[in-house]
Amino acid sequence: MTAPLTPPHQPSPHEPWQTPQKGGGPGGSHPRNLLESPEERDLRTDLRRAGIVCAAVTVAGVALGLLWLWLAPRVPLISDNTAVFLSDSEGEEAIGADGTFALLALAFGAVSAGLAFLFHRRGGVALVVGLAVGGVLGSVLAWQLGTRLGPTDDVVAHAREVGKGVIFDAPLELHAKGALLAWSLAAMAVHLGLTAMFGPRDPEPEWGVYHGPGGAPVYKPAPSSGAGPAAGPEAGPSSSPEPPAPPSGP
Repeated sequence: MTAPLTPPHQPSPHEPWQTPQKGGGPGGSHPRNLLESPEERDLRTDLRRAGIVCAAVTVAGVALGLLWLWLAPRVPLISDNTAVFLSDSEGEEAIGADGTFALLALAFGAVSAGLAFLFHRRGGVALVVGLAVGGVLGSVLAWQLGTRLGPTDDVVAHAREVGKGVIFDAPLELHAKGALLAWSLAAMAVHLGLTAMFGPRDPEPEWGVYHGPGGAPVYKPAPSSGAGPAAGPEAGPSSSPEPPAPPSGP
């Protein structure tokens, strides 16, 4: 008795070239990638870029907080062992601290928008949202960092420590909370302006001139190569000859 032969339509298990490739398809591509549409892949790419931009902008809030702590004017206080007073009652240091934070946030917003546009010219709406969210988070981080690294907020203990009649700095505070939005507003405005001036443009359709009924020119997109003239009244008179007119009577 002889062993049955392998049918010709079934591959032999000992032939290595018949083994399916890893990844589930030709070239090792994943089945999920084969089922995704180009719109889904573009959306996932935009979301990934927006997340990277948001994280980078948030981390940049550390630099904003350190600069604010360094450049913001200090509010001088003085104590007489019974109460704490402003050393200069007409000073504008408190307003200056808010203004310094707002100006720095505007500068950081413009720079971050310029860098984001330089690296991702086709970011889309997701990139702008990432800039806006990152600007708010970075501003909050800068605010908290500046207040924690600045003078202590326990004014009474600080006054007792320095003694009577000695001028000391008040804690660094941000009274105008609207300044936390300056970074995001500047980033969105600058990015919008850069996109309008230097962003990629959609190709404009080519226009051709056709003569409609009565010889009036009709402007419409030129037909693609190999396509005949469009049907309808705008396509001009028909190429088929007109029937001859009947002969007139005697």
